[in-house]
Amino acid sequence: MLDSKEAATPMATNCYLDLDEEGKAVDKKMYRGMIGSLLYLTTSRPDILHGVCLCARFQSLAKESHLTTVKRILKYLKGTKNLGLRYPGGTNIFLEGYSDSNFGGCKLERKSTSDTCHLLVSSLVSSHSKKQACVALSTIKAEYIAARSCCGQSLGSRVT
Repeated sequence: MLDSKEAATPMATNCYLDLDEEGKAVDKKMYRGMIGSLLYLTTSRPDILHGVCLCARFQSLAKESHLTTVKRILKYLKGTKNLGLRYPGGTNIFLEGYSDSNFGGCKLERKSTSDTCHLLVSSLVSSHSKKQACVALSTIKAEYIAARSCCGQSLGSRVT
């Protein structure tokens, strides 16, 4: 990977991961190790959180297509070493929460993914990406579920 080209984004916009039952299997131990390292890195690099969480879903049945996606995340990290989080000081402390969802993003179960983040004084303090527990029948329902999760995290409660 040291000689590989850099990627501009952690995942391609048209990348939809699925079980890929026909694909060639890869070493599970290596794949899980890569996912574990990337999950650890998401604490300081939330820009890769969504892609890493998608790849983590396939740890038990990792195929070459999944490994290719993980390698793209690594190529993105190689080209963005200078990015990170900054926490400026200030007197006006306020908390902002944002949420989004991708309606029916999981092709296997047709479940949406909720993404939320919280900013304190314009600096990221938490982010969350999770497949929704139920199948939303509309984009509005998927967005409502994501907003509910975001509000629950703002209040400190666990909302599923």
